[in-house]
Amino acid sequence: MEMSEVFSAYTQEMKQVEVHLDRYITSEIKLIPEVAHHLIDSGGKRFRPLLLLISARLCGYEGDARFPLAAAVEFIHTASLLHDDVIDEALIRRGKTSANNIWGNAASVLVGDFLYSKAFKLLSEIGDIGLVQLMSKMTNIMSQGEVFQLMKCGDTDLTETDYLNIVEKKTAVLISAACESGAFLGKASPVQADALGQYGYKIGMAFQITDDTLDYMASQADFGKAIGKDLEEGKMTLPLIYALTQCTKAQRDFIKAAVSEKMFSPETIRDIFAIVRESGGIDYSLKRADQFIEDAMDGLNVFPETPQRNHLAAVARFILSRKA
Repeated sequence: MEMSEVFSAYTQEMKQVEVHLDRYITSEIKLIPEVAHHLIDSGGKRFRPLLLLISARLCGYEGDARFPLAAAVEFIHTASLLHDDVIDEALIRRGKTSANNIWGNAASVLVGDFLYSKAFKLLSEIGDIGLVQLMSKMTNIMSQGEVFQLMKCGDTDLTETDYLNIVEKKTAVLISAACESGAFLGKASPVQADALGQYGYKIGMAFQITDDTLDYMASQADFGKAIGKDLEEGKMTLPLIYALTQCTKAQRDFIKAAVSEKMFSPETIRDIFAIVRESGGIDYSLKRADQFIEDAMDGLNVFPETPQRNHLAAVARFILSRKA
């Protein structure tokens, strides 16, 4: 099953998500919807809302609470991107000039705060304390992940365990919460709710590992952000972490010096990319992502085989095949 088929199965629901996103961004402060729409309307795939809709339907729920909840999840995701781009001094996001580069850091941070607060307002209106607790715990973990990544920026001794810890906190927990919240709506059993949470966690890990690996593979036109940007920002991602354990001492010294001194000429970036490829960093990272995907799909066996379970399996397979 292709991802296009999955999206087609939720066309009407996704339209409702868009309606709700537009409805809740409104503010008498004109700058707020202007900045928010710049990112929200810039081609994001609504991956997290889609997973919420699939999970809810898998658990037998097709009520209206899906839509404000999906909007809340997308707002949390968008807020985290706005804040990320300020921290990273990003110039490009989804192939467009980043919000912080247009309106400045202060506006980006404050609109991100608005989206976070709007998300929790929507959650309070849904009125399920379990959902509020789930999302509160998740956003707290995401904040810890941001701080931990900031602490480890430029640390060429970062371990794979530390890297996976960052990925878990920054990416996987939100995708996990999106899936598990669908189970909350459907009043699923604890076993099923946990299974969906674990599925979301594992595909979230695979999603970010694949994303980080693409930075060493794709062209900027494919990827929607500046190639080599992670490296220039001192972010030690899995392909590079693995390469440092496999390359020669001279190559390792070269990479560590470039990262610590922030000396990234086009030639240096090209040479580091070559070392990563030759040392097996790309292959190793994609295999790790594949392992998470296989585990995620195995965990769906607590559900009977239905179209929705097949949709989740298709989403998992798509993560490994994507280019952007």
